[in-house]
Amino acid sequence: MPSRLKRYQGSRTDHFLTFSCYRRLALFRSDHARQVFEITLEQVRRWYEFYVFGYVVMPEHVHLLLSEPHNKPLCSAVQMLKHLVSRQVPHPSEKSPFWEPRYYDFNVFTQKKWTEKLRYLHRNPVARGLVETPEDWPWSSYRHWLTGEEGTVEIESHWTFLKREEGGIEATSS
Repeated sequence: MPSRLKRYQGSRTDHFLTFSCYRRLALFRSDHARQVFEITLEQVRRWYEFYVFGYVVMPEHVHLLLSEPHNKPLCSAVQMLKHLVSRQVPHPSEKSPFWEPRYYDFNVFTQKKWTEKLRYLHRNPVARGLVETPEDWPWSSYRHWLTGEEGTVEIESHWTFLKREEGGIEATSS
Protein backbone atom coordinates (compact mmCIF):
# COMPACT_ATOMS: atom_id res chain seq x y z
CA MET A 1 0.00 0.00 0.00
CA PRO A 2 1.82 3.14 -1.18
CA SER A 3 1.85 6.18 1.03
CA ARG A 4 2.63 9.85 0.56
CA LEU A 5 4.00 9.93 4.10
CA LYS A 6 7.68 10.86 4.06
CA ARG A 7 9.81 10.11 7.10
CA TYR A 8 13.06 11.91 7.64
CA GLN A 9 14.85 9.88 10.27
CA GLY A 10 18.48 10.35 11.07
CA SER A 11 17.96 14.07 10.55
CA ARG A 12 18.63 14.89 14.23
CA THR A 13 15.32 16.70 14.50
CA ASP A 14 12.58 16.11 17.01
CA HIS A 15 9.52 14.12 15.97
CA PHE A 16 5.81 14.40 16.65
CA LEU A 17 4.37 10.90 16.42
CA THR A 18 0.82 9.59 16.46
CA PHE A 19 -0.15 5.97 16.44
CA SER A 20 -3.57 4.44 16.83
CA CYS A 21 -5.06 1.26 18.16
CA TYR A 22 -6.39 -1.14 15.55
CA ARG A 23 -9.59 0.24 13.99
CA ARG A 24 -9.45 3.04 16.60
CA LEU A 25 -10.66 0.68 19.32
CA ALA A 26 -10.44 2.25 22.80
CA LEU A 27 -7.86 -0.22 24.08
CA PHE A 28 -6.48 2.40 26.49
CA ARG A 29 -9.79 3.04 28.23
CA SER A 30 -8.58 1.61 31.55
CA ASP A 31 -6.12 3.21 33.95
CA HIS A 32 -4.15 -0.05 33.93
CA ALA A 33 -3.69 0.01 30.15
CA ARG A 34 -2.55 3.64 30.20
CA GLN A 35 -0.11 2.88 33.04
CA VAL A 36 1.31 -0.03 31.08
CA PHE A 37 1.92 2.32 28.16
CA GLU A 38 3.70 4.85 30.39
CA ILE A 39 5.90 2.22 32.04
CA THR A 40 6.79 0.72 28.67
CA LEU A 41 7.50 4.12 27.12
CA GLU A 42 9.97 4.88 29.94
CA GLN A 43 11.60 1.47 29.53
CA VAL A 44 12.01 1.93 25.77
CA ARG A 45 13.21 5.53 26.27
CA ARG A 46 16.05 4.25 28.44
CA TRP A 47 16.95 1.33 26.15
CA TYR A 48 17.01 3.40 22.97
CA GLU A 49 18.37 6.57 24.57
CA PHE A 50 15.98 9.25 23.38
CA TYR A 51 14.32 12.22 25.05
CA VAL A 52 10.59 12.45 25.61
CA PHE A 53 9.46 16.08 25.56
CA GLY A 54 5.76 15.37 25.72
CA TYR A 55 3.17 12.64 25.45
CA VAL A 56 -0.50 11.89 25.93
CA VAL A 57 -2.23 8.51 26.09
CA MET A 58 -5.76 8.79 24.74
CA PRO A 59 -8.33 5.96 24.80
CA GLU A 60 -7.57 4.89 21.21
CA HIS A 61 -4.34 6.62 20.22
CA VAL A 62 -1.09 8.11 21.49
CA HIS A 63 0.83 11.31 20.70
CA LEU A 64 4.54 11.66 21.41
CA LEU A 65 7.01 14.52 20.99
CA LEU A 66 10.52 13.10 21.19
CA SER A 67 14.07 13.17 19.95
CA GLU A 68 15.65 10.58 17.76
CA PRO A 69 17.34 7.71 19.60
CA HIS A 70 21.10 7.97 20.01
CA ASN A 71 21.87 4.38 19.09
CA LYS A 72 19.11 3.03 16.79
CA PRO A 73 16.64 4.30 14.18
CA LEU A 74 13.46 5.89 15.51
CA CYS A 75 11.34 3.31 13.71
CA SER A 76 13.04 0.54 15.73
CA ALA A 77 12.17 2.27 19.01
CA VAL A 78 8.55 2.75 17.90
CA GLN A 79 8.32 -0.87 16.79
CA MET A 80 9.65 -2.07 20.16
CA LEU A 81 7.28 0.20 22.09
CA LYS A 82 4.26 -0.96 20.12
CA HIS A 83 5.29 -4.62 20.38
CA LEU A 84 5.81 -4.56 24.15
CA VAL A 85 2.58 -2.67 24.84
CA SER A 86 0.56 -5.02 22.63
CA ARG A 87 1.82 -8.01 24.62
CA GLN A 88 0.82 -6.51 27.98
CA VAL A 89 -2.52 -4.79 27.37
CA PRO A 90 -5.51 -7.08 26.84
CA HIS A 91 -7.47 -6.64 23.63
CA PRO A 92 -10.66 -8.24 22.29
CA SER A 93 -9.15 -10.80 19.98
CA GLU A 94 -5.75 -12.43 19.95
CA LYS A 95 -6.27 -12.83 16.19
CA SER A 96 -6.60 -9.11 15.53
CA PRO A 97 -3.66 -6.75 15.87
CA PHE A 98 -3.40 -4.27 18.74
CA TRP A 99 -2.08 -1.35 16.67
CA GLU A 100 -2.68 0.04 13.23
CA PRO A 101 0.41 -0.93 11.24
CA ARG A 102 1.60 2.58 10.36
CA TYR A 103 2.19 5.70 12.38
CA TYR A 104 2.26 9.40 11.66
CA ASP A 105 5.70 11.00 11.95
CA PHE A 106 6.09 14.76 11.65
CA ASN A 107 9.61 16.22 11.74
CA VAL A 108 9.71 19.30 13.92
CA PHE A 109 12.16 21.78 12.42
CA THR A 110 11.24 25.01 14.26
CA GLN A 111 10.65 26.10 17.85
CA LYS A 112 7.26 27.49 16.84
CA LYS A 113 6.14 24.13 15.44
CA TRP A 114 7.60 22.30 18.47
CA THR A 115 5.54 24.46 20.84
CA GLU A 116 2.45 23.99 18.66
CA LYS A 117 2.77 20.19 18.77
CA LEU A 118 3.37 20.12 22.54
CA ARG A 119 0.30 22.30 23.15
CA TYR A 120 -1.77 20.20 20.76
CA LEU A 121 -0.99 16.92 22.49
CA HIS A 122 -1.59 18.37 25.98
CA ARG A 123 -4.92 19.88 24.95
CA ASN A 124 -6.14 16.73 23.19
CA PRO A 125 -8.04 15.30 26.22
CA VAL A 126 -9.83 18.65 26.67
CA ALA A 127 -10.67 18.91 22.96
CA ARG A 128 -12.14 15.39 23.11
CA GLY A 129 -14.26 16.27 26.16
CA LEU A 130 -12.54 13.79 28.47
CA VAL A 131 -11.58 16.45 31.04
CA GLU A 132 -12.12 20.16 31.71
CA THR A 133 -8.44 21.16 31.84
CA PRO A 134 -5.19 19.49 30.68
CA GLU A 135 -3.96 19.00 34.25
CA ASP A 136 -7.02 16.81 34.94
CA TRP A 137 -5.72 14.14 32.53
CA PRO A 138 -3.01 12.20 34.42
CA TRP A 139 -1.75 10.24 31.41
CA SER A 140 0.23 13.02 29.82
CA SER A 141 3.29 15.15 30.42
CA TYR A 142 1.24 18.30 31.08
CA ARG A 143 1.61 18.28 34.87
CA HIS A 144 5.35 17.99 34.50
CA TRP A 145 5.48 21.04 32.22
CA LEU A 146 3.18 22.98 34.56
CA THR A 147 4.82 22.22 37.92
CA GLY A 148 7.86 19.98 37.40
CA GLU A 149 5.97 17.01 38.86
CA GLU A 150 7.81 13.79 38.15
CA GLY A 151 5.86 10.91 36.72
CA THR A 152 6.51 7.49 35.27
CA VAL A 153 8.08 8.88 32.09
CA GLU A 154 11.12 11.14 32.38
CA ILE A 155 10.28 14.33 30.50
CA GLU A 156 13.07 16.47 29.10
CA SER A 157 12.18 20.05 30.04
CA HIS A 158 13.46 23.16 31.78
CA TRP A 159 12.46 21.47 35.07
CA THR A 160 14.64 18.47 34.29
CA PHE A 161 17.52 20.74 33.31
CA LEU A 162 17.25 22.70 36.57
CA LYS A 163 17.15 19.51 38.62
CA ARG A 164 20.29 18.26 36.90
CA GLU A 165 22.05 21.58 37.45
CA GLU A 166 21.14 21.70 41.14
CA GLY A 167 21.94 18.10 41.90
CA GLY A 168 24.72 17.39 39.48
CA ILE A 169 22.55 14.65 37.97
CA GLU A 170 23.49 13.47 34.49
CA ALA A 171 20.94 12.90 31.75
CA THR A 172 19.76 9.28 31.75
CA SER A 173 19.29 9.07 28.01
CA SER A 174 22.71 10.15 26.75
